[in-house]
Amino acid sequence: MIDRAHWRILFASMVGTAIEFYDFYIYATAAALVFGPLFFPSHDPALQLLSAYASFGIAFVARPVGSVVFGHFGDRIGRKSTLVASLMLMGLSTFLIAFLPTYQMVGWVAPVLLCVLRFGQGLGLGGEWGGAALLAVENAPKGWKGRYGTAPQFGAPVGFIAANGLFLLIGLCLSQQQFLDWGWRIPFLLSAGLVIIGLWVRLRLTETPDFLAVKAEHKTEHVPIAALFRNHKWATFCGIFAAVACFALFYIATAFALGHGTSVQGHSRNAYLSIQLVAILFLALGILVSGIWSDKSSPGRVLVIGSVATIIIGLLMGVMMGAGGLLPTFIYLSAALFVMGLVYGPLGAWLPGLFPARLRYTGASVAFNAAGILGGAMAPIAAQYLADHGGLGMVGLYLSTAGLLSLIGLMGLRKRG
Repeated sequence: MIDRAHWRILFASMVGTAIEFYDFYIYATAAALVFGPLFFPSHDPALQLLSAYASFGIAFVARPVGSVVFGHFGDRIGRKSTLVASLMLMGLSTFLIAFLPTYQMVGWVAPVLLCVLRFGQGLGLGGEWGGAALLAVENAPKGWKGRYGTAPQFGAPVGFIAANGLFLLIGLCLSQQQFLDWGWRIPFLLSAGLVIIGLWVRLRLTETPDFLAVKAEHKTEHVPIAALFRNHKWATFCGIFAAVACFALFYIATAFALGHGTSVQGHSRNAYLSIQLVAILFLALGILVSGIWSDKSSPGRVLVIGSVATIIIGLLMGVMMGAGGLLPTFIYLSAALFVMGLVYGPLGAWLPGLFPARLRYTGASVAFNAAGILGGAMAPIAAQYLADHGGLGMVGLYLSTAGLLSLIGLMGLRKRG
């Protein structure tokens, strides 16, 4: 049984990540729906969408930088204070987006400011996931690391439901012109209240036993990133590739699918947001299954099975989503997001387990966020380009390739023993 103190730890791990992912997802949704015409004017709608997705990708470049910065302090001074700082940075960057002028108001300054704040979002998120995962797994009792490691992962569907649910509600209450004029700013404004809740929860926590043991033995590293690449290059390299599939699956099934479904296939925004909101429940189910399965078997084995399933899901994309109807699209998105749960849920226990406690914050964060560049930053951009020039079948092959890369990373670590 999980006692009350551990429920508080798991909730703090999950709620902070949910808030961070809420902030991240509202940007992804706004990029798919409104940022193109507001910040990147062009006579070509496809080019507008591509530019908006490019600004979306900036945060993925910032995330490894954030993982080095926050990982340094997380391994040097502690998990708790570092998690608080990362949450504040991401929250402030998101809140300020609500007040940005558009291109029509200030010209080129508008997209520059948007990109700067997007970088701040990514910098904060770079320190969030690794710390949240350590908060959970470093407090896990024996035999429960897989299930505890899914606590921050559950923040993903929770944050997505909050973000897209709010956009859906706004869309139902406002006209298209009202939404374009000012309605899109509301989710960014409301992020401030969520950050206050997250800070209240996290400020009540204590340090993890693993970090306290490292500090008591005076084993903290002066420069964790240097020690990581000096002694754990192979684990870091393979960890990066192993996490690629989860990013590609998620951002193709959410950001790209929303933009493609509403702009190319002609579905209404509210209808598409509705099917995504239901489909995301399958991500939560996949995370739950993977956590239990990881403790019964091993996180690595579940990740291998999930990577193989990713390859298969990619091959089915052209047939199912290409049909154009909402029902086959819903079935496909549900299956893809369930598989994402299998390649995402075990990462909370698996990635930290690759590194010693004195380097764990840096190692897990760097691997996870570098994978975000390969699997996440390029996914909506590449998928949009491939869809425009080769159709959804080519997008599916891109997704299958991501699954193959993750499989190679996992096999690389198995061969090294």
